[in-house]
Amino acid sequence: MHRAAIGIFDSGIGGLTVAREIARRLPHEDLIYLGDTARLPYGTKSASTVVRYSERAVDLLCRYPIKAVVIACNTASAHALEALRSHTDLPVLGVIDPGAKAAVRANAGGLIGIMATEATVRSRAYQRAIARELAIDEAEADRRCLAIPAPLLVPLAEEGWVNHAVTRLTLETYLAPFVERRCDTLVLGCTHYPVMKPLMRQVLAERFGVTEGAENSIRLVDSAETVTDELEALLDDQKLRAPQRDGRYSFFCTDAPERFGRVGTTFFGGDVAPVFAVDL
Repeated sequence: MHRAAIGIFDSGIGGLTVAREIARRLPHEDLIYLGDTARLPYGTKSASTVVRYSERAVDLLCRYPIKAVVIACNTASAHALEALRSHTDLPVLGVIDPGAKAAVRANAGGLIGIMATEATVRSRAYQRAIARELAIDEAEADRRCLAIPAPLLVPLAEEGWVNHAVTRLTLETYLAPFVERRCDTLVLGCTHYPVMKPLMRQVLAERFGVTEGAENSIRLVDSAETVTDELEALLDDQKLRAPQRDGRYSFFCTDAPERFGRVGTTFFGGDVAPVFAVDL
């Protein structure tokens, strides 16, 4: 099993930000990535639909020799994590709990902002995870958090518009309430969002006068690093680390593989070709 791959799935290309961190930190591991681009976005779907789609994604990954599954999608992590742990005998990691832990560590006493898809915000999964991390009740976690959906960022990211005038205007709108409520931490609660971090920092500085290291700074938190921490610990605990070798990467999507390959390089930080089309 230590030679088996790590399976990663997302609703689209956003989870490649998680795959990139895993590839950077665990260069000997083989990765199999699935983007369910035909059903994108998950963030506007019902919880039952997200669970059904996620189970089909894991079924496809399990056709290949894999040793763990990483749900590189906040919406699927919020709604389908427990269902998937019952659906397969493989260890399954989500990105909500690691993101919440990172947010609590980064928080300096102000509000914790949560910018996510509509489904993730509705689920209140981050507030519950933050409550567990701080050992407080959910009502207190609600008072310490400000959760706002940012649904337009997913299609903009999928279009590859990570540094576009339209994206800048959209970010100005979405970031404004977090600045106005003086959040000092902002969870990027969708794996599509981290690729926009440079533009977010520009907008915060140029539009709102919020700069890193200043008294009014806002720390941007994504879960790629912390979910990779958990994956490393899992592989060590179960003695599943790959031998010393160059990891191999395979990419699948359910629609428009050419576009996935073209836009995906920005998210993965390297070539994602060839991309194979599959039907769930």
